[in-house]
Amino acid sequence: MATEKTGTSKKGWIVKGAVWRVGNNVNTESITPSHWLHMGEKPMLEHIGELLLPEFPKKMHKGDIWAGGSNLGCSSSRNAPLFLKKKGIGVIICHSASRIFYRNALNSGLPVFEIGDEINKIHIGDSVQVDVKTGRIDNLTTGETIQAKPFPDFIMGILEAGGINPYIVKHKSEFKLLK
Repeated sequence: MATEKTGTSKKGWIVKGAVWRVGNNVNTESITPSHWLHMGEKPMLEHIGELLLPEFPKKMHKGDIWAGGSNLGCSSSRNAPLFLKKKGIGVIICHSASRIFYRNALNSGLPVFEIGDEINKIHIGDSVQVDVKTGRIDNLTTGETIQAKPFPDFIMGILEAGGINPYIVKHKSEFKLLK
């Protein structure tokens, strides 16, 4: 489980932070440009998202929330959610995400909620609190509440383990090799 430092609570996956909002059809290249990606993790984290939100890499705080419109993370299999998590993003909220972006987020241990048109109730700079276990999203700026579909237990297990790889290592004794 994440600690207070990452913007989540030890008492049940509560994430509270400022919203960094992008639009529709935001591709992974815009989030994690390849010219920074090929220079290593440190330069990427220093410049992540700046094509979309120039102030993001310098002003975001651990536990902040990345929000997007429809088809978030389209166009490639690049694991942009992993870098967003490493930068400190605590949760992703969007209208909809491309399937590979969605899977990459969960496999990286970063919760992603698709909330359809309810995303229009969340704006850049809003203070938002998300209960990852229940799917409750409270916009503390406007007072509105959105109920996202909670994750099934097996997805929460992956998130609580920190991603798919730590989950597999933790549960390896439960798996049988096929011969």
